[in-house]
Formats: sequence, structure tokens, C-alpha cells
Amino acid sequence: MEFLASSLLELITQTSTNLPPDVRAAMSLAANIETPATQSAQAFDIILSNIDMAVDDTGPVCQDTGMPTFVIHTPVGVNQIRIGKAIREAIAEATRLGKLRPNSVDSITGKNSGNNLGEETPVLHFEQWEEDEIEIRLLLKGGGCENMNIQYSVPCVLDHLGRADRNLEGVRKCLLHAVWQAQGQGCAPGAIGVCIGSDRAHGYEMAKGQLFRTLDDVNPNPVLATLESEIIEEANKLGVGAMGFGGKASLIGCKIAAANRLPASFFVSVAYDCWAFRRLGVRLDAATGAITKWLYRDPSRPIERMARHAGFTLTGREVILTPPLTEAQMRALKVGDVVLIRGDMFTGRDNVHAYLMKNPPPVDLNGAVLYHCGPVMLKEGGRWRVKAAGPTTSSREEPYEADVIRRYGVRAVIGKGGMGAKTLAALKEFGAVYLNGIGGAAQYYARTVKEVPGVYLMEFGIPEAMWHFRVEDFAAIVTMDAHGNSLHADVERQTGEALEALQKA
Repeated sequence: MEFLASSLLELITQTSTNLPPDVRAAMSLAANIETPATQSAQAFDIILSNIDMAVDDTGPVCQDTGMPTFVIHTPVGVNQIRIGKAIREAIAEATRLGKLRPNSVDSITGKNSGNNLGEETPVLHFEQWEEDEIEIRLLLKGGGCENMNIQYSVPCVLDHLGRADRNLEGVRKCLLHAVWQAQGQGCAPGAIGVCIGSDRAHGYEMAKGQLFRTLDDVNPNPVLATLESEIIEEANKLGVGAMGFGGKASLIGCKIAAANRLPASFFVSVAYDCWAFRRLGVRLDAATGAITKWLYRDPSRPIERMARHAGFTLTGREVILTPPLTEAQMRALKVGDVVLIRGDMFTGRDNVHAYLMKNPPPVDLNGAVLYHCGPVMLKEGGRWRVKAAGPTTSSREEPYEADVIRRYGVRAVIGKGGMGAKTLAALKEFGAVYLNGIGGAAQYYARTVKEVPGVYLMEFGIPEAMWHFRVEDFAAIVTMDAHGNSLHADVERQTGEALEALQKA
């Protein structure tokens, strides 16, 4: 098995940095149907450029490389213990090289292991089969879309859809609701894996397993094949759009399995994945560990370029922001404005926000830009280098953000998916704005960081530390302004009305 280590490292690297052809084709189609010059179209421009940049730099497509989940099939007699050990070693090496973000956090102590290893990390599913080769498939699914997974116990009552019964019409309502509730927090357009039936635990496992199917396959069950097509068609009438900005593309894939259930239970389990749909696989020679075949991609074929333009297309109407920012500058902005940030910003996500509730910040945040981001960082030549740095889901910081703005004078908050009423009220009262970055665009935003002057609170681990970035032309869209307006609330209301219109008599 002399080639096993290198084969596994290549699988992990390619999965993190190079989207498979079926996902690329679906994203190209989604981008082409979007209305030009809209906020969703602008988001697609950045997303497609980011996909190209990830390949060019062999860098993570999205900074949140998720919980690595492997499905491994081995011939009878192959040492699965040895393969598991090799996978863990490859995960640690890929993390050291910056292909994966250190994401494994001890649930008791809160400590990040720093190498993506820990109790039940990575996730390994072993099965034996009667073929001669080893097959290993890998899914990297980030925390933002993982949080949008949802499980329904029917019958139930759903927002805008009413009662969902124990039949296919009830399942249909659940799936449309699952897409609607994800909004921009799941980095739309997304894909869903679904299990109808089974028990709670296995239903979720089967739903995630559906994400290993290709987006362009056809379900062998004609009833489920029809349902899959209907869900994609109807979901794209909701108007969620790229990043939840409103638009024509909300879903790029729907894959459904069914399993027998108990008489007392009827679960509909949904695994939501984002546009950065990272899933690849390999066949390995059982004796040497060498790759004999790639799954989902043909490495001999040229990788198609995705970008329609040279990055983000500037119109001349962008607002240049150079921190420290003033209240007057923020009150001059309105929802829909595109800003370009030039200067200093500080990252801060879950641990930083909790810290600021009890402690003063390690830096002056008056007039500052606070970026909800957990980057991938490497230290090279004594200096920190940003390997990936897209926004994280902001809703997790809703319990804290208003207090942070009030106490410390933060003027701009950057994240994805929007925030709630408490934060919106604070933006209005104190004169600040929420800026929506493009979720998953980790390479695009990494290139805007020209210098890393410092880092604070490193005891929280690399993703949760407070990083000081100096950026140039960091592009974002004002989606919550200082006048009480929220694009997110508007889109949620409009899509809710569209959801009601999809009810069948």
C-alpha cells in the first residue's frame, strides 16, 4: 500500500479545491438563467470567479471545509484499520498544508485540535463488497449548510403551507419548506439529499448519502424521479436566488431515497448542501493503494473555466469605505448599495462575540468593520498568509451583535444570510450597516487581503481567533441599513408568499 497516503491526500485536496463537473454544469446553468444586473447576478459573478481561483491556486473553494465524511468500500480481507489510520494521517497533512480548515472542536472543552482529528473526526463509514478494488468517496459539507439540515415528523403544520400529511404531497410540502427556510444562510443555490421514512438517525444518514449521487442522474424509482424534478422546478419559483438575494435559482439538485418506517413514525429528513458542493471519489488498487480511477471527474479532460467576467464587474457606482467609519457615512448608505472596503477590518465569529460580552476587545473597534469569518491561515516565512476567507453565517451572532455595536462602536458588520430584528434595531439606533458578502467565495476574498498585521485571541484556534486584515476592494452589498430596511426580511416575506402560491388544492 505504498501509494495509499499520496492517493488519499490527492483525494482530499481535489475535493476541497476543485468542484466536480456535474456541480459546475448546474451552477453554469443557474447563473445563465439569472436576470442580469441584479444582486443575484452579481453574486454569481463572484461565485464563478471564485471556482476558477480555487483551481488556479489549489486552494479551498470555501473556507469552511466542513466535517470530512468518507464512505469506504473494501474487498473482503482488506485491513480496514490500516485504511482508517491512513485517512486520519492524510486529513492531518491536508490541514497542515492549508487544504482543510482545522474544524474539529472538542464538544466538552471547546478546544480545537488544530489538525481536524478528534473523537469521531473524520467520519468514516466502512462497508465490505465483493469487488477487487477499494472505493473511497469523500463529502466536505460546511457548517453553514449543515445547520440548514432539517427533519420533519409528519403530520405537521408548516409556515405558508399548512398541514403536511403522511403522503407524497406532504413530503412535497416538507421539501419546499426546507429550501425556503434555508434562504441565504445555506448559500443558495443549494442541493438537497432526502430520505422519506426510516428512523430519525438513519433517515439523516440516508439523506446525506443521497448527496453522493450526481446532480444529472435519474432516480431508478419513477415516482421519486418525478418528485425530484417537480421539487427543483417548484423550488426555483420561490425566488430565494443566489445567497438569498432574490432571484430565479434557488436549487440545483434534489435527490430522494425512501426507506420503510415504523407505523408510529413518518420522518422526512433533509440534508441541505450549498453551491460549494464538494464531493469526489476514487478507486484504489487494493495491493498498492494507487488511484486506478476517479469518480465524478475525468482528470484527463481540461477543467472548464466558469467566470463570465474578469471577477466582480465594477459599475462606478460602488461606495468606497475606508475605516474607521463614521455614523454619517453609514446613514448615507441604503439597501442595495455595493461597497468596496479599503483598509483595516477584524474578524470575529462565535467565540469572539461571546468573549466580548464579558471582556473588552483586544483592539479598538470604534468605527471598525467586524467580519464574520473563520479563515484558513498558514504561517509562511514568519508571516501569516490567508488561504481562504469567505463569510460565515451571521444568524449565530444575533444574540450578541446589538450589544457589540452599542458597546464598542462597530459601524459595519460583514457576514452572510442576514441578521434579525434585534440587530436591525441596533443598526438604526447607532448608525451602522450590515454588509452581505458572498458565502463560499473564499478565494475571491482571500485575494483582497493584502496584509495580516496581527492576530488576537489565538487560544480559540485559527477559525475562531480575531484576525486583523488589511484589505483592498473587498466587495459586499448593503442588505441591512441604518434606516430599518432589511433585504433579508423582504425576500423572506416575498418567498413566503410564493410558497403559499405553490400549494396544491
